[in-house]
Amino acid sequence: MFQIHGFLDLIFWLLAIGAFALCAWALVHALRTPARAFAVAGKLSKKLWLLILGLASLFTFATAVQYLSVLSIFTIASVIGAGIYLADVKPAVGEIGKGGGGGNNGPYGPW
Repeated sequence: MFQIHGFLDLIFWLLAIGAFALCAWALVHALRTPARAFAVAGKLSKKLWLLILGLASLFTFATAVQYLSVLSIFTIASVIGAGIYLADVKPAVGEIGKGGGGGNNGPYGPW
């Protein structure tokens, strides 16, 4: 007989793995971005974003290993925090890094 609860548990576990991947991706990007880019873009400091994304990764990892519930407030807040970083902060600090400040930049971009 088909058990719906087992199937739903699998779906929620896959969503938890996806949430952890999202938070980890945002954390790695924040680690690789220079602190100056956050200040120039007018965003929160790098230290604060690392704290937010570090806690988000911790909570979503706890969800992925089924220590926390998928629908806990910590998991939902973690996904929201990582989503804000990826949708708002990442493009803003990425534009700072593309500016023409040296390196192998030619008249039409990097070469």
